[in-house]
Amino acid sequence: MAILDLEEQLVFYGSYHTHKHNITIHIIFVPILMFGLFLLSSSFALASNPYLNLSTLASLLYSSLYIAMEPVAGSIITPYIILQSLLGTYLHLQYGNDAVYWVGVSQIVAWGIQFVGHGVFEKKAPALLDNIVQALFLAPFFVWLEVLFMWGYRPELRDRVSKKVKTRRAEMDAKKGTDGVKKEL
Repeated sequence: MAILDLEEQLVFYGSYHTHKHNITIHIIFVPILMFGLFLLSSSFALASNPYLNLSTLASLLYSSLYIAMEPVAGSIITPYIILQSLLGTYLHLQYGNDAVYWVGVSQIVAWGIQFVGHGVFEKKAPALLDNIVQALFLAPFFVWLEVLFMWGYRPELRDRVSKKVKTRRAEMDAKKGTDGVKKEL
């Protein structure tokens, strides 16, 4: 699977997110998770300037790859991603372990609610259990594109992806029963 193939990536991730309530949960909680990871990674300095850290590097990597995948949507979300990194670093520098504590709490809550969303609405394990790197990279962009799609962005892409997601999800369901147990063929 080509990492920069937007349609292919959206079909992969979308196959695990077909129920509107689960998508809404992700739209709310994925940005919280991303912010928390930026704050936590801001403690790993790459230079003497505290803002040159792993969080900064990650925000630039995410932004660059999103722009490469979809230039317009990637460019629109880039300032938000960089702001999350800067704010995370600022809060970590100002509040230290208190900030880390509250981010830890928010991470537990956000991950928990998303797992519940998958169990209750999708009746399927999340994408990260099949490919954690791909899921962690794609989740923020997926939810951003879901929001843009709701606003009418690139309807032809949304339609193509939706059709492929339905096909892929049917194939996934055929391989496993709704209870998650692999069917014998």
